[in-house]
Amino acid sequence: MKVYESYEDLPKLKLPYGNDVYISDSTIRDGSQMPGIVLSREHKLQIYEYLHEIGIEKLEAFVFNKRDRDAVDLMLDIGYEFPEITGWARASRADIDKILEVDGLKETGILMSVSDTHIFSKMKLSGREEAEEKYLDALQYAVDHGLRTRAHLEDMTRADNYGFVFPLVEKIIEIDPDCIIRVCDTVGYGMPFVSVDEPYGIPKIVQHLKEEIGVKNIETHIHDDYGFGSASSIAGYWHGANWTSVTFLGIGERAGNSEMEKILLFLRDRVEGFEKYNLEPVTRFARFMEKELGLRVPRNKAVVGNNIFAHESGIHAAGVLKNPFNYEPYPPELVGGKRLLLIGDSSGLEVIRYKIQETLNDLLDIETIVEKDDPRLLNIQNEIQNLYDNEERVSCISDEELLGYVEKYFLYQPICNPGRTGRGKLKNKAKITDSEEKKVKE
Repeated sequence: MKVYESYEDLPKLKLPYGNDVYISDSTIRDGSQMPGIVLSREHKLQIYEYLHEIGIEKLEAFVFNKRDRDAVDLMLDIGYEFPEITGWARASRADIDKILEVDGLKETGILMSVSDTHIFSKMKLSGREEAEEKYLDALQYAVDHGLRTRAHLEDMTRADNYGFVFPLVEKIIEIDPDCIIRVCDTVGYGMPFVSVDEPYGIPKIVQHLKEEIGVKNIETHIHDDYGFGSASSIAGYWHGANWTSVTFLGIGERAGNSEMEKILLFLRDRVEGFEKYNLEPVTRFARFMEKELGLRVPRNKAVVGNNIFAHESGIHAAGVLKNPFNYEPYPPELVGGKRLLLIGDSSGLEVIRYKIQETLNDLLDIETIVEKDDPRLLNIQNEIQNLYDNEERVSCISDEELLGYVEKYFLYQPICNPGRTGRGKLKNKAKITDSEEKKVKE
Protein backbone atom coordinates (compact mmCIF):
# COMPACT_ATOMS: atom_id res chain seq x y z
CA MET A 1 0.00 0.00 0.00
CA LYS A 2 1.33 3.43 -0.93
CA VAL A 3 1.29 6.01 1.83
CA TYR A 4 1.73 9.69 1.02
CA GLU A 5 2.28 11.67 4.22
CA SER A 6 5.14 13.98 3.28
CA TYR A 7 6.65 15.75 0.29
CA GLU A 8 9.35 13.08 0.13
CA ASP A 9 6.74 10.31 -0.23
CA LEU A 10 5.37 11.64 -3.51
CA PRO A 11 6.81 10.12 -6.70
CA LYS A 12 8.29 12.45 -9.30
CA LEU A 13 7.34 12.50 -12.97
CA LYS A 14 9.69 11.63 -15.81
CA LEU A 15 9.90 13.35 -19.19
CA PRO A 16 8.83 10.73 -21.74
CA TYR A 17 11.82 11.32 -24.02
CA GLY A 18 14.27 11.58 -21.12
CA ASN A 19 15.66 14.67 -22.80
CA ASP A 20 17.57 17.46 -21.12
CA VAL A 21 15.54 20.66 -21.25
CA TYR A 22 16.54 24.29 -20.87
CA ILE A 23 15.06 27.75 -20.41
CA SER A 24 15.64 30.87 -22.49
CA ASP A 25 14.47 34.03 -20.76
CA SER A 26 12.97 36.91 -22.73
CA THR A 27 12.06 39.26 -19.87
CA ILE A 28 14.50 41.89 -21.11
CA ARG A 29 13.42 41.52 -24.75
CA ASP A 30 9.77 40.46 -25.05
CA GLY A 31 8.87 41.44 -21.49
CA SER A 32 10.11 44.98 -22.05
CA GLN A 33 7.43 45.40 -24.75
CA MET A 34 4.70 45.26 -22.10
CA PRO A 35 2.81 48.58 -22.20
CA GLY A 36 3.92 50.83 -19.36
CA ILE A 37 7.18 48.96 -18.67
CA VAL A 38 10.49 50.77 -19.15
CA LEU A 39 13.64 48.84 -18.23
CA SER A 40 16.68 50.91 -17.35
CA ARG A 41 20.22 49.57 -17.63
CA GLU A 42 20.20 49.01 -13.88
CA HIS A 43 16.95 47.05 -14.10
CA LYS A 44 18.38 44.83 -16.83
CA LEU A 45 21.54 44.18 -14.85
CA GLN A 46 19.56 43.20 -11.76
CA ILE A 47 17.33 40.89 -13.81
CA TYR A 48 20.50 39.34 -15.25
CA GLU A 49 21.76 38.76 -11.69
CA TYR A 50 18.51 37.06 -10.65
CA LEU A 51 18.56 34.83 -13.73
CA HIS A 52 22.13 33.85 -12.93
CA GLU A 53 21.22 33.04 -9.33
CA ILE A 54 18.31 30.87 -10.48
CA GLY A 55 20.40 29.05 -13.10
CA ILE A 56 18.63 30.10 -16.33
CA GLU A 57 20.61 29.02 -19.38
CA LYS A 58 19.99 31.86 -21.85
CA LEU A 59 18.86 35.46 -21.93
CA GLU A 60 17.51 37.19 -25.04
CA ALA A 61 18.20 40.90 -25.60
CA PHE A 62 17.65 43.68 -28.12
CA VAL A 63 20.69 45.56 -29.46
CA PHE A 64 18.93 48.07 -31.71
CA ASN A 65 19.77 51.23 -29.76
CA LYS A 66 22.53 52.55 -27.54
CA ARG A 67 20.84 51.89 -24.19
CA ASP A 68 20.17 48.28 -25.22
CA ARG A 69 23.77 47.78 -26.32
CA ASP A 70 25.09 49.46 -23.17
CA ALA A 71 23.12 47.05 -20.98
CA VAL A 72 24.36 44.05 -22.98
CA ASP A 73 27.95 45.30 -22.72
CA LEU A 74 27.62 45.66 -18.94
CA MET A 75 26.22 42.13 -18.64
CA LEU A 76 29.00 40.73 -20.82
CA ASP A 77 31.55 42.54 -18.63
CA ILE A 78 30.24 40.69 -15.58
CA GLY A 79 31.09 37.53 -17.48
CA TYR A 80 28.76 34.87 -16.07
CA GLU A 81 28.74 31.62 -18.02
CA PHE A 82 24.97 31.46 -17.50
CA PRO A 83 22.71 32.92 -18.64
CA GLU A 84 24.34 33.21 -22.03
CA ILE A 85 23.36 36.54 -23.60
CA THR A 86 21.91 36.15 -27.09
CA GLY A 87 20.63 38.63 -29.64
CA TRP A 88 17.43 39.06 -31.61
CA ALA A 89 17.02 40.27 -35.19
CA ARG A 90 14.50 40.56 -37.97
CA ALA A 91 15.17 38.69 -41.20
CA SER A 92 17.50 41.27 -42.69
CA ARG A 93 21.24 41.53 -43.14
CA ALA A 94 21.21 44.99 -41.55
CA ASP A 95 19.78 43.56 -38.33
CA ILE A 96 22.32 40.73 -38.35
CA ASP A 97 25.07 43.33 -38.70
CA LYS A 98 23.89 44.98 -35.47
CA ILE A 99 24.34 41.64 -33.68
CA LEU A 100 27.81 41.24 -35.17
CA GLU A 101 28.80 44.68 -33.90
CA VAL A 102 28.44 43.52 -30.28
CA ASP A 103 31.59 41.71 -29.32
CA GLY A 104 30.65 38.68 -27.24
CA LEU A 105 27.33 37.70 -28.82
CA LYS A 106 27.61 34.25 -30.35
CA GLU A 107 23.95 33.51 -31.06
CA THR A 108 20.96 35.37 -32.42
CA GLY A 109 17.32 34.70 -32.96
CA ILE A 110 15.98 35.62 -36.40
CA LEU A 111 12.30 36.45 -36.78
CA MET A 112 10.23 35.21 -39.69
CA SER A 113 6.47 35.64 -39.95
CA VAL A 114 5.06 32.41 -41.36
CA SER A 115 1.28 32.89 -41.29
CA ASP A 116 -0.40 34.22 -44.42
CA THR A 117 -1.97 37.09 -42.50
CA HIS A 118 1.48 38.26 -41.42
CA ILE A 119 3.11 37.65 -44.80
CA PHE A 120 0.49 39.60 -46.73
CA SER A 121 -1.11 42.16 -44.41
CA LYS A 122 1.77 42.86 -42.02
CA MET A 123 4.89 42.48 -44.15
CA LYS A 124 3.19 43.36 -47.47
CA LEU A 125 5.13 40.68 -49.33
CA SER A 126 4.04 39.16 -52.62
CA GLY A 127 3.63 35.71 -51.13
CA ARG A 128 5.15 32.76 -49.30
CA GLU A 129 7.98 32.36 -51.80
CA GLU A 130 9.27 35.88 -51.19
CA ALA A 131 8.97 35.42 -47.42
CA GLU A 132 10.98 32.20 -47.59
CA GLU A 133 13.67 33.71 -49.79
CA LYS A 134 14.02 36.72 -47.48
CA TYR A 135 14.36 34.54 -44.42
CA LEU A 136 16.81 32.00 -45.78
CA ASP A 137 19.04 34.80 -47.03
CA ALA A 138 19.24 36.35 -43.53
CA LEU A 139 19.81 32.96 -41.91
CA GLN A 140 22.60 32.07 -44.34
CA TYR A 141 24.21 35.49 -43.76
CA ALA A 142 24.22 34.92 -39.97
CA VAL A 143 25.70 31.43 -40.32
CA ASP A 144 28.34 32.63 -42.78
CA HIS A 145 29.43 35.19 -40.18
CA GLY A 146 29.81 32.57 -37.45
CA LEU A 147 26.61 33.04 -35.49
CA ARG A 148 24.57 30.24 -33.95
CA THR A 149 20.90 30.71 -34.85
CA ARG A 150 17.38 30.41 -33.53
CA ALA A 151 14.60 30.48 -36.09
CA HIS A 152 11.64 32.40 -34.65
CA LEU A 153 8.71 31.15 -36.71
CA GLU A 154 6.17 33.80 -35.80
CA ASP A 155 2.45 33.00 -35.73
CA MET A 156 2.99 29.29 -36.40
CA THR A 157 -0.34 28.41 -34.76
CA ARG A 158 -2.17 30.29 -37.53
CA ALA A 159 0.03 29.07 -40.39
CA ASP A 160 -0.16 26.35 -43.02
CA ASN A 161 2.48 24.19 -41.40
CA TYR A 162 2.27 21.08 -43.59
CA GLY A 163 2.02 23.12 -46.76
CA PHE A 164 4.59 25.82 -45.99
CA VAL A 165 6.30 25.91 -42.59
CA PHE A 166 7.52 22.31 -42.28
CA PRO A 167 9.13 22.36 -45.77
CA LEU A 168 10.73 25.69 -44.80
CA VAL A 169 12.15 24.13 -41.63
CA GLU A 170 13.80 21.42 -43.72
CA LYS A 171 15.61 24.14 -45.69
CA ILE A 172 16.60 25.93 -42.48
CA ILE A 173 18.11 22.74 -41.10
CA GLU A 174 20.10 22.25 -44.31
CA ILE A 175 21.72 25.66 -43.71
CA ASP A 176 22.20 25.20 -39.93
CA PRO A 177 21.62 21.65 -38.62
CA ASP A 178 21.92 22.90 -35.02
CA CYS A 179 19.47 25.79 -35.45
CA ILE A 180 16.94 26.06 -32.62
CA ILE A 181 13.51 25.99 -34.26
CA ARG A 182 11.25 28.24 -32.20
CA VAL A 183 7.57 27.36 -32.37
CA CYS A 184 5.92 30.75 -31.82
CA ASP A 185 2.34 30.76 -30.59
CA THR A 186 2.06 34.48 -31.21
CA VAL A 187 -1.56 35.08 -30.19
CA GLY A 188 -2.08 32.14 -27.85
CA TYR A 189 -4.09 29.94 -30.22
CA GLY A 190 -1.94 26.92 -29.38
CA MET A 191 -3.35 24.05 -27.34
CA PRO A 192 -1.45 21.60 -25.08
CA PHE A 193 -3.65 18.62 -26.02
CA VAL A 194 -2.22 15.60 -27.86
CA SER A 195 -5.32 15.02 -29.98
CA VAL A 196 -5.33 18.53 -31.52
CA ASP A 197 -3.61 18.70 -34.92
CA GLU A 198 -1.90 21.71 -36.49
CA PRO A 199 -2.12 24.62 -36.63
CA TYR A 200 -3.18 24.64 -32.97
CA GLY A 201 -1.71 21.48 -31.48
CA ILE A 202 1.64 22.19 -29.80
CA PRO A 203 2.33 18.46 -29.16
CA LYS A 204 1.62 17.57 -32.81
CA ILE A 205 3.84 20.38 -34.12
CA VAL A 206 6.73 19.43 -31.84
CA GLN A 207 6.37 15.72 -32.64
CA HIS A 208 6.42 16.40 -36.39
CA LEU A 209 9.52 18.59 -36.11
CA LYS A 210 11.32 16.01 -34.01
CA GLU A 211 10.24 12.72 -35.54
CA GLU A 212 9.46 13.52 -39.16
CA ILE A 213 12.01 16.26 -39.90
CA GLY A 214 14.68 15.32 -37.37
CA VAL A 215 15.09 18.74 -35.78
CA LYS A 216 17.67 18.55 -32.98
CA ASN A 217 16.67 21.66 -31.06
CA ILE A 218 13.05 22.71 -30.64
CA GLU A 219 11.86 25.66 -28.55
CA THR A 220 8.37 26.87 -27.70
CA HIS A 221 7.49 30.55 -27.31
CA ILE A 222 3.90 30.80 -26.10
CA HIS A 223 1.73 33.86 -25.49
CA ASP A 224 -0.91 33.60 -22.80
CA ASP A 225 -4.00 35.16 -24.42
CA TYR A 226 -6.15 32.11 -23.62
CA GLY A 227 -4.33 31.22 -20.41
CA PHE A 228 -2.57 28.15 -21.83
CA GLY A 229 0.94 29.64 -21.89
CA SER A 230 2.71 27.59 -19.23
CA ALA A 231 0.69 24.45 -20.00
CA SER A 232 1.65 24.63 -23.68
CA SER A 233 5.32 25.21 -22.80
CA ILE A 234 5.29 22.11 -20.58
CA ALA A 235 3.46 20.16 -23.29
CA GLY A 236 6.29 21.12 -25.63
CA TYR A 237 8.82 19.60 -23.24
CA TRP A 238 6.63 16.54 -22.81
CA HIS A 239 6.64 15.82 -26.53
CA GLY A 240 10.28 16.42 -27.32
CA ALA A 241 11.11 20.14 -27.22
CA ASN A 242 14.32 20.87 -25.34
CA TRP A 243 13.87 24.63 -24.91
CA THR A 244 11.13 27.04 -23.95
CA SER A 245 11.21 30.83 -24.13
CA VAL A 246 9.56 32.55 -21.16
CA THR A 247 9.41 35.78 -19.19
CA PHE A 248 9.43 36.28 -15.45
CA LEU A 249 5.89 36.79 -14.14
CA GLY A 250 4.78 36.27 -17.76
CA ILE A 251 5.22 39.96 -18.62
CA GLY A 252 4.95 40.94 -22.28
CA GLU A 253 2.55 42.11 -24.96
CA ARG A 254 -1.20 41.85 -24.24
CA ALA A 255 -1.69 38.92 -21.81
CA GLY A 256 2.03 38.24 -21.76
CA ASN A 257 4.01 35.03 -22.11
CA SER A 258 4.53 31.69 -20.42
CA GLU A 259 5.53 32.36 -16.83
CA MET A 260 9.06 31.33 -16.00
CA GLU A 261 8.41 30.82 -12.30
CA LYS A 262 5.59 28.32 -12.93
CA ILE A 263 7.66 26.24 -15.32
CA LEU A 264 10.66 26.36 -12.99
CA LEU A 265 8.57 25.16 -10.07
CA PHE A 266 7.03 22.35 -12.10
CA LEU A 267 10.43 21.12 -13.27
CA ARG A 268 12.20 21.53 -9.95
CA ASP A 269 9.49 20.10 -7.71
CA ARG A 270 7.56 17.63 -9.84
CA VAL A 271 9.97 16.21 -12.44
CA GLU A 272 13.08 14.13 -11.91
CA GLY A 273 16.48 15.63 -12.54
CA PHE A 274 16.06 19.41 -12.27
CA GLU A 275 17.95 20.22 -9.10
CA LYS A 276 20.07 22.52 -11.28
CA TYR A 277 17.50 25.30 -10.79
CA ASN A 278 17.53 27.35 -7.57
CA LEU A 279 14.05 28.73 -6.90
CA GLU A 280 14.85 30.50 -3.63
CA PRO A 281 15.34 33.90 -5.38
CA VAL A 282 11.97 33.95 -7.20
CA THR A 283 9.98 35.61 -4.41
CA ARG A 284 12.67 38.30 -4.02
CA PHE A 285 12.70 38.67 -7.79
CA ALA A 286 8.93 39.26 -7.79
CA ARG A 287 9.17 41.88 -5.04
CA PHE A 288 11.91 43.62 -7.06
CA MET A 289 9.64 43.73 -10.12
CA GLU A 290 6.82 45.17 -8.02
CA LYS A 291 8.95 47.84 -6.37
CA GLU A 292 11.12 48.88 -9.30
CA LEU A 293 8.72 48.50 -12.24
CA GLY A 294 5.41 49.19 -10.53
CA LEU A 295 3.96 45.79 -11.43
CA ARG A 296 1.10 44.50 -9.32
CA VAL A 297 1.52 40.83 -8.53
CA PRO A 298 -1.90 39.36 -7.61
CA ARG A 299 -1.97 38.05 -4.05
CA ASN A 300 -3.14 34.65 -5.27
CA LYS A 301 -0.60 34.35 -8.11
CA ALA A 302 1.03 30.93 -8.16
CA VAL A 303 4.59 30.62 -6.81
CA VAL A 304 5.18 34.29 -5.84
CA GLY A 305 1.85 35.77 -4.67
CA ASN A 306 1.64 37.06 -1.08
CA ASN A 307 -1.16 34.60 -0.29
CA ILE A 308 0.55 31.45 -1.58
CA PHE A 309 1.41 30.34 1.97
CA ALA A 310 -1.23 32.39 3.80
CA HIS A 311 -3.91 30.47 5.71
CA GLU A 312 -7.04 31.90 7.28
CA SER A 313 -9.81 29.29 7.25
CA GLY A 314 -10.04 27.16 10.35
CA ILE A 315 -9.78 23.82 8.56
CA HIS A 316 -6.77 24.81 6.46
CA ALA A 317 -4.88 26.60 9.22
CA ALA A 318 -5.36 23.77 11.69
CA GLY A 319 -4.27 21.26 9.04
CA VAL A 320 -1.10 23.21 8.23
CA LEU A 321 -0.21 23.55 11.91
CA LYS A 322 -0.39 19.76 12.26
CA ASN A 323 1.50 19.06 9.04
CA PRO A 324 2.18 21.63 6.28
CA PHE A 325 1.86 18.82 3.73
CA ASN A 326 -1.87 18.81 4.43
CA TYR A 327 -2.49 22.04 2.52
CA GLU A 328 0.81 23.29 1.10
CA PRO A 329 1.85 21.57 -2.13
CA TYR A 330 5.49 22.57 -1.65
CA PRO A 331 7.45 24.08 1.26
CA PRO A 332 7.62 27.92 1.36
CA GLU A 333 11.43 27.91 1.54
CA LEU A 334 11.63 26.22 -1.87
CA VAL A 335 10.63 29.51 -3.51
CA GLY A 336 11.91 31.87 -0.83
CA GLY A 337 8.43 32.33 0.62
CA LYS A 338 7.17 32.45 4.21
CA ARG A 339 4.17 30.83 5.83
CA LEU A 340 1.58 33.32 7.11
CA LEU A 341 -1.35 32.48 9.38
CA LEU A 342 -4.12 35.07 9.33
CA ILE A 343 -7.15 35.66 11.54
CA GLY A 344 -10.30 36.43 9.58
CA ASP A 345 -13.99 35.63 9.41
CA SER A 346 -13.36 31.94 8.61
CA SER A 347 -10.65 31.37 11.23
CA GLY A 348 -11.14 28.72 13.88
CA LEU A 349 -9.95 28.50 17.45
CA GLU A 350 -6.70 26.73 16.58
CA VAL A 351 -5.24 29.50 14.43
CA ILE A 352 -6.24 32.15 17.00
CA ARG A 353 -4.59 30.08 19.73
CA TYR A 354 -1.44 29.71 17.66
CA LYS A 355 -1.26 33.43 16.89
CA ILE A 356 -1.80 34.32 20.56
CA GLN A 357 1.01 31.97 21.59
CA GLU A 358 3.23 33.52 18.93
CA THR A 359 2.40 37.02 20.21
CA LEU A 360 3.06 36.05 23.82
CA ASN A 361 6.37 34.47 22.88
CA ASP A 362 7.49 37.72 21.28
CA LEU A 363 6.08 39.85 24.09
CA LEU A 364 7.49 37.87 27.02
CA ASP A 365 10.50 36.25 25.37
CA ILE A 366 9.52 32.87 26.80
CA GLU A 367 7.89 29.81 25.29
CA THR A 368 4.20 29.82 26.17
CA ILE A 369 1.35 27.38 25.70
CA VAL A 370 -2.27 28.50 25.72
CA GLU A 371 -4.74 25.74 26.45
CA LYS A 372 -7.75 25.36 24.16
CA ASP A 373 -10.21 25.94 27.03
CA ASP A 374 -8.46 29.03 28.38
CA PRO A 375 -11.28 31.58 28.90
CA ARG A 376 -9.05 34.42 27.76
CA LEU A 377 -8.58 32.71 24.43
CA LEU A 378 -12.32 32.14 24.14
CA ASN A 379 -13.04 35.78 24.97
CA ILE A 380 -10.70 36.96 22.22
CA GLN A 381 -12.32 34.56 19.73
CA ASN A 382 -15.78 35.82 20.66
CA GLU A 383 -14.81 39.47 20.27
CA ILE A 384 -13.29 38.82 16.85
CA GLN A 385 -16.25 36.77 15.62
CA ASN A 386 -18.66 39.48 16.79
CA LEU A 387 -16.87 41.97 14.55
CA TYR A 388 -17.52 39.79 11.51
CA ASP A 389 -21.04 38.76 12.59
CA ASN A 390 -22.01 42.40 12.89
CA GLU A 391 -20.28 43.22 9.58
CA GLU A 392 -18.02 45.73 11.31
CA ARG A 393 -14.97 44.18 9.64
CA VAL A 394 -14.02 43.42 6.03
CA SER A 395 -10.34 42.57 6.52
CA CYS A 396 -8.12 40.27 8.55
CA ILE A 397 -7.04 41.07 12.10
CA SER A 398 -3.55 42.56 11.98
CA ASP A 399 -0.73 41.44 14.26
CA GLU A 400 -0.85 44.86 15.94
CA GLU A 401 -4.58 44.45 16.68
CA LEU A 402 -4.03 40.97 18.05
CA LEU A 403 -1.34 42.36 20.36
CA GLY A 404 -4.01 44.70 21.74
CA TYR A 405 -6.28 41.74 22.50
CA VAL A 406 -3.41 39.86 24.15
CA GLU A 407 -2.55 42.86 26.30
CA LYS A 408 -6.21 43.30 27.23
CA TYR A 409 -6.87 39.71 28.24
CA PHE A 410 -3.49 38.32 29.29
CA LEU A 411 -1.32 41.04 30.82
CA TYR A 412 -3.65 41.50 33.79
CA GLN A 413 -3.85 37.77 34.47
CA PRO A 414 -1.13 35.55 35.99
CA ILE A 415 0.99 34.46 33.02
CA CYS A 416 3.30 31.82 34.40
CA ASN A 417 2.97 29.31 37.21
CA PRO A 418 6.34 29.21 38.98
CA GLY A 419 5.36 25.91 40.53
CA ARG A 420 5.36 24.16 37.15
CA THR A 421 8.50 22.66 35.73
CA GLY A 422 7.36 23.41 32.19
CA ARG A 423 8.98 26.72 31.23
CA GLY A 424 6.41 29.43 30.54
CA LYS A 425 3.34 27.18 30.60
CA LEU A 426 0.30 29.41 30.94
CA LYS A 427 -1.39 28.89 34.26
CA ASN A 428 -4.99 29.98 34.24
CA LYS A 429 -7.27 27.12 33.28
CA ALA A 430 -10.11 28.12 35.59
CA LYS A 431 -13.07 30.21 34.56
CA ILE A 432 -12.61 33.91 35.09
CA THR A 433 -15.12 35.24 37.60
CA ASP A 434 -17.60 37.90 36.56
CA SER A 435 -15.88 40.51 38.73
CA GLU A 436 -12.50 39.71 37.23
CA GLU A 437 -13.89 39.86 33.74
CA LYS A 438 -15.45 43.27 34.39
CA LYS A 439 -12.15 44.61 35.69
CA VAL A 440 -10.35 43.42 32.58
CA LYS A 441 -12.95 44.96 30.26
CA GLU A 442 -12.85 48.25 32.15
